[in-house]
Amino acid sequence: MTVEKLTIRRRGIYLLPNLFTTGALFAGFYAITSAMSQHYDMSVVAIFVAMILDGLDGRVARLTNTQSEFGAQYDSLSDMVSFAVAPALVMYLWAFSSLGKFGLFAAFVHTAGGALRLARFNTQLTSADKRYFQGLPSPAAAAILAGFIWISLEHGWDIDALKYGALVLTICTGLLMVSNFRYSSFKEIDLKGKVPFFVAITVMLAIAFVMAQPQTMLFLLFLGYAISGPVVTLIMRRKKLQGRKS
Repeated sequence: MTVEKLTIRRRGIYLLPNLFTTGALFAGFYAITSAMSQHYDMSVVAIFVAMILDGLDGRVARLTNTQSEFGAQYDSLSDMVSFAVAPALVMYLWAFSSLGKFGLFAAFVHTAGGALRLARFNTQLTSADKRYFQGLPSPAAAAILAGFIWISLEHGWDIDALKYGALVLTICTGLLMVSNFRYSSFKEIDLKGKVPFFVAITVMLAIAFVMAQPQTMLFLLFLGYAISGPVVTLIMRRKKLQGRKS
């Protein structure tokens, strides 16, 4: 009886972190179904909700010591739906349906880029530098597309005037995900340590700015993060070249 109980326990899964992962998966699914009903505002909000839940599941697993291989794989599958498939389909239905094969191509580039990014990330978990991500993280890529749609809807911009810019943006996010550019993981930031009072005020002001204009600020923040990858990589390569010459 004891052996059977142990076997059953080993075959089980941790509930709490996987609930957050399931929530992120549902948010991605909901984004797709909302776009099919032309409720694009709900679609982009669902993608950002998926980002929040995706950020929580790993932290909850570490805090409760419930990390598992199943959870890691399930998280990747959820990311594939929420940050690769969902943004591409929402963007296609919103802007690319009139572009024919060009629209399909752009949406597929983002989807394939997200899939390849996640596969590469899973194979480099033990060997990669924890301070950096190789390639643009898929949640950030999804946030750029969702933020762009959100801004356009908020300001009532004409989709016919934006669709080619959205086409280029979607292809770029797909390519950045599979690039070799380095992006900061921010894992070296010590959230438990003490900081100067000025830093606390700055963080509060930043949150206030984002809450006041979430559409614009979220898009600009993640767009800036996407641009930081090539900049950081070029700076690091220049330092290496200077070190070799000296």
